[in-house]
Amino acid sequence: MTDPTTTAEPPEATAEAAPGHRHGYHDAKDAYARRMRRIEGQIRGIARMIDEDVYCIDILTQVSAATRALQAVAIGLVEDHLGSCVVEAARSSQEEADEKVREASEAVARLIRS
Repeated sequence: MTDPTTTAEPPEATAEAAPGHRHGYHDAKDAYARRMRRIEGQIRGIARMIDEDVYCIDILTQVSAATRALQAVAIGLVEDHLGSCVVEAARSSQEEADEKVREASEAVARLIRS
């Protein structure tokens, strides 16, 4: 059996926002926080299921649901990034736009690999 805690990639450096800049998800921040708390509850429920020796398929069903919930958050964040950060960079300069598009493409590629 493999240890699932060792399969995650190390966190990457994050881009800092310019002073006065709001991230694309800013207006939906509370909604994202609520969704993440629900997902956190799902994960705790899965851990509890494992502790209680629940049937494997039932646990896998819950893992799948939690995965889909995280993917939905990720898609929302990508949309917010494209609609805000990338658009703002495109208005600033072609170089900044290219950087933000590259950054978004790399993020999408990480999502697809996961």
